[in-house]
Amino acid sequence: MGSTIDLHIHTNASDGTDSPENLLWEIQKAGIKIFAITDHDTIKGAMKMKKILPAGMRFIQGIEFSCRTINSKCHILGLNYDEHNLDFTAALRRGDALRHEKFNKRIEQLKTKFNINFTQDEIDLLLRTPGVGKPHVANLLVSKGLAANKQEAIERYIDKCKTGNSRIEAEFAIKAIISAGGVPVWAHPLGGEGEAELPEEKFHETLSELISYGLKGLECWYSKYEVAKCQRLEYFAKQNGLYVSGGSDYHGRNKNIPLGKLNARNQIIDAKTLSILRRMNL
Repeated sequence: MGSTIDLHIHTNASDGTDSPENLLWEIQKAGIKIFAITDHDTIKGAMKMKKILPAGMRFIQGIEFSCRTINSKCHILGLNYDEHNLDFTAALRRGDALRHEKFNKRIEQLKTKFNINFTQDEIDLLLRTPGVGKPHVANLLVSKGLAANKQEAIERYIDKCKTGNSRIEAEFAIKAIISAGGVPVWAHPLGGEGEAELPEEKFHETLSELISYGLKGLECWYSKYEVAKCQRLEYFAKQNGLYVSGGSDYHGRNKNIPLGKLNARNQIIDAKTLSILRRMNL
């Protein structure tokens, strides 16, 4: 068993494998008491969870925007927003448009670089997939016998397809979240699952830039990070007046990360550690 709080969870509305209904069952089975749904560039999973949530569970509607800064890329979580806010809905439209632009570029690159051609039916099926991204394209490549598994498909083909500038500006996302009354949080600031660790100089450079846009929180506790790194991130958060957040980055079968795992050792983290909960009166 891990922590009973998890503020970074994905459904099949983006690149997770669990429907909100199945995810709710998994969350209850894992003993999670406070949780957030943070799908990539969409709130469809969060809104569905809001409708089916049983009484007594504490749920935070969230999102994870794929963003770019001046010199790098990052992911910004938005927690506890008003989904009807006009600035926020504009950011959603922008993120969705860029995600589809990235998809089209990726399909074209697979064709020109690797001579991989998809039928129109295959492309239409992918486009009907909520939050279509790398895992969905990779699964199709596996089904066509071009890779043994999803990870091989991503490394051999998809990661070698350059899609250029296809992320929403971090400043735009952060300001939209704040306008909607939410809390913008830098997700896995040292690098997410399967990514190289961000050098410390680059971390501080990006942190300063994001703070200048209005960043309010840092995901200090994360499934990939050793406890000492989580504690060091806590130090930087407190030094900069940021809220401390934490989440697993659960994706169901798409990533080998259990719910409630907020550090590499699966040490239990309580509500007192995550100051962001006090900001949301939880």
